[in-house]
Amino acid sequence: MTAPTTQVPTRTVLLTGFEPFNGAAINPSWEAVRALDGWSGPGFAVVARQLPCVFGTALDVLRESIAGVKPDIVIAVGQAGGRSEISLERVAINVDDASIRDNAGNQPVDTPIAADGPAAYFTTLPVKAIVKALRLRGFPSGVSQTAGTFVCNHVFYGLMHHAVGQPVKAGFIHVPFLPEQAADRPERPPSMALRDIVDALRIAVEVAVVTETDTAEAGGATH
Repeated sequence: MTAPTTQVPTRTVLLTGFEPFNGAAINPSWEAVRALDGWSGPGFAVVARQLPCVFGTALDVLRESIAGVKPDIVIAVGQAGGRSEISLERVAINVDDASIRDNAGNQPVDTPIAADGPAAYFTTLPVKAIVKALRLRGFPSGVSQTAGTFVCNHVFYGLMHHAVGQPVKAGFIHVPFLPEQAADRPERPPSMALRDIVDALRIAVEVAVVTETDTAEAGGATH
């Protein structure tokens, strides 16, 4: 008699990206994330959702998405213009301090994201394992110690605050400009092709799904 096959439950991975902001026509975080909507692999399936680049509202949409999707892993993705690599964010801080207005005209200054929250939260994604896997595949990447104080950090902190006490891995990844964005800027900042960003996020998802304990190796900053 053949023994019954034990099926591993499929994990749901929620990826979020932002709408364009600050007058831009495109946001690489959403372009990359939406390319992975519906993608599945061994033991996981991906769902993508777009977040507005608006303080407060972005967290409302994120929480609604989590309630509807019921993910096991949440990876929020945002644009970090000027960075040259895929940045795995380590820490979110409890402050909104915007140098520009969001898409609704808001510009909070020195405002707590959660009045009852701690000063900071650490990601629960295996960031060093993801960076190691990305570098082995030739993608420039690193662990970042700051997600800024604009809507990206707002979402990262709000995500971790919402995830407290829940069996979900969560964190944030920043991606560079696309080449067409960099070409429109006089300073010619670093950029990365969309296909490379998409492939890097594929690797991040695959590593996050199978890694329970992060790699212990140097990845800190000297400044």
